[in-house]
Amino acid sequence: MTPINELGVPRRTFLKLAGLGAAGAALNQTMPGSNDPRPVPDLPDYAPVPKSALGPALNAQGYYVGRVEKNLYWVTDGTYQSAFLTTKDGVVLLDAPPTIGHNIQRAVDEIAAANGVSNKVKYLIYTHHHADHGGASSLFGKNITRIGHEETRKLLIRDNDKARPAPEEIFQDHRTLNIGGSRIELAWKGTNHSPDNIYIHLPDHDTLMLVDIVNSGWAPVYICNLTEDVVGYMAAPEKALAYKWKHFIGGHLGRLGTRDDVILHQQYMTDIADSVRKTLPTVDPAPYFKKYGENAWAGVRGYLDACTDAAAAPVIKKYTGVLAAADVFTASTTFWVMESLRLDLGFAS
Repeated sequence: MTPINELGVPRRTFLKLAGLGAAGAALNQTMPGSNDPRPVPDLPDYAPVPKSALGPALNAQGYYVGRVEKNLYWVTDGTYQSAFLTTKDGVVLLDAPPTIGHNIQRAVDEIAAANGVSNKVKYLIYTHHHADHGGASSLFGKNITRIGHEETRKLLIRDNDKARPAPEEIFQDHRTLNIGGSRIELAWKGTNHSPDNIYIHLPDHDTLMLVDIVNSGWAPVYICNLTEDVVGYMAAPEKALAYKWKHFIGGHLGRLGTRDDVILHQQYMTDIADSVRKTLPTVDPAPYFKKYGENAWAGVRGYLDACTDAAAAPVIKKYTGVLAAADVFTASTTFWVMESLRLDLGFAS
């Protein structure tokens, strides 16, 4: 396990502590003393995280497992999320984030022991091909059935990562599974965060799982949650809300979501797009290109940064204290939305 920094804190441990909001305390225990010659970086301050954004406390092993509804459960390390169904035909696992890793099986064991059901993972459904959500797949061995979108299979074969075996069973647009009496509806509704990201609807459990679109209670991280297709990303919440569900599993952070969380995210993204449309035409590029002369890229950066800052400012003001980390990542998301408006939709180009 590679340390995240020179203080020797392992990456996965750090992510788990960060999910708890305890990373600072852990690092303080290993920070150099006043006589240590190493410089301490001057780090920015951010707004407090709203209590509504936080989830349940993790156990001593670094995870939380709880019932969503009936035989559907969710697992989190405070940063990533997985879910599973216990059925008479074995356990159906929905994603396998490597930061949770072996704690996925521990969570399954805990629930199985409490309810007198099988703890054997027989099926794994990939939401999409990214390693941060499927990188613990190989922990469950070769004798399970892996299911995913046809594009997920293509991308995992291309990536050739032994930690993420490609799904053997695939679908194109829609597939309904009935495993051990539990109905699972899989759907691909176009590209969004990634080319293969799917919707998992569990109608008998009043639940929708859609990963890397909405971070319940939180702003998206860099460039719309590292999204490849902004137009598809911004359309995804409306498609999600078209389903009937009460519980939302978004794949990240420490609590389940609700329909209100998805609606709030949708409004946040709409406000960003509206702000870009309002401010972009008002920023004069001339001073930046005059200043940097033949260094065209410096002029481009200065101009686009100014456009981003102008568009992000009112959104940050509106959502700070409403969405956690709105003051941290809104500028990055604004830049990505602005570039999509310019390049995909032709606005002000």
